[in-house]
Amino acid sequence: MPKRRDPDEPKIFFLPNLMTACNLACGFFAVLMIFYGQIEVQRASGEGVLEPKAYYEISRKFYEYAILLIFGSCLFDLLDGRLARLGGQESPFGQEFDSLADIISFGMAPAMLLSRAVLFPLGNFGWGIALIYLVCGAMRLARFNCLAFLPKKKGSSNDFRGIPIPMAAGFIASLTFLIIDLYKNDHEVGPWKFVLAGAMLGLSWLMISDVRYPSFKTVDWKTRGTLTAILLAVVLVFITVQFRYVMPVVLFSAYLLYGFVRPWISQSWRKEIEVYSDGDESPGDETLETEPSQKS
Repeated sequence: MPKRRDPDEPKIFFLPNLMTACNLACGFFAVLMIFYGQIEVQRASGEGVLEPKAYYEISRKFYEYAILLIFGSCLFDLLDGRLARLGGQESPFGQEFDSLADIISFGMAPAMLLSRAVLFPLGNFGWGIALIYLVCGAMRLARFNCLAFLPKKKGSSNDFRGIPIPMAAGFIASLTFLIIDLYKNDHEVGPWKFVLAGAMLGLSWLMISDVRYPSFKTVDWKTRGTLTAILLAVVLVFITVQFRYVMPVVLFSAYLLYGFVRPWISQSWRKEIEVYSDGDESPGDETLETEPSQKS
């Protein structure tokens, strides 16, 4: 006879948690690429003193691999929540697993990337900034989980309280790679290292702030669109591919700034921008994220 399932055993749904595992794998390999880059530089340094240009040429490809893997984590993080909601397979296990994966992919990996690629000349100050980012990311995820367990109130929305950690990671990672690509260097990027240090501190604050961001959870297979919207989406994808170093920064920056201007946008415009389904109420400023989800 088949063994009876323990009623206290958490439900583990295959597809959503597979996407979360892929998210975690991308984060793990992103960290690994940063270490590999350092090993290759040390190996080349054993043969003589490296010029900054030679140092960059060796480490560049590993930075690029790490950036692409972080973006891959963003994609899998998007898919796990969508699949869970689409199949009605949201679960406490999936939510906790997702948060543990996110702290590696969007906390540890970007912190390691920035501290090694740009903030290294700042010494312990640079490492301290990376640590603050990591700690704030962990606190943001912990707060999300606590709010998700609260009973859902009537009229509440799915807004994110504070910028989601995948968006923070995408912004800082894409900006880092754009700058080192423009300079054709990593440690020697002039005053930009201070700009990136400030941006990382700003993102740290923004993750634990009360600034509200749309979750776009209502966008699914049933969401109706227009021919114009589809055409614009195709054009946007084409432009992003053509200008792959610039467009990720533009897109992540647009989302980051939207949280600040959102309270001053009319309700009708917000519905259009955030693609709310028929019957959904546009969120008000007094609501919190309270619906359990595998996306954080």
